[in-house]
Amino acid sequence: QAQLVESGGGLVQAGVSLRLSCAASGLTFSSYAMGWFRQAPGKERTFVANIMWSADRTYYTDSVKGRFTISRDNAKNTVYLQMNSLKPEDTAVYYCAASKGFGLFTEGAYDYWGQGTQVTVSS
Repeated sequence: QAQLVESGGGLVQAGVSLRLSCAASGLTFSSYAMGWFRQAPGKERTFVANIMWSADRTYYTDSVKGRFTISRDNAKNTVYLQMNSLKPEDTAVYYCAASKGFGLFTEGAYDYWGQGTQVTVSS
């Protein structure tokens, strides 16, 4: 049974950094594209970032380009989201997801999801 477990969320002030981690088990991690999504209060879940199997390609939603960095360590079965210069509008529950295909921007392309970790950014 595949499992994704996020960690690293918290309550922070605007301008600081956080690094989210997502540990995967029960799947061949290096065969999966990994993505991060987020869901702000009262809004739908949206795409944040994606990284391909060998980490040679990454994709970001426009609002986080230049501030967030997605990376992965296939030896540790873990994907990361480094979030710098956080803004109040980054407040959301952050989810990691695994896709046997390309994944990219579409929720339906992902096969497994974590339970999420809360990130709250105060002004």
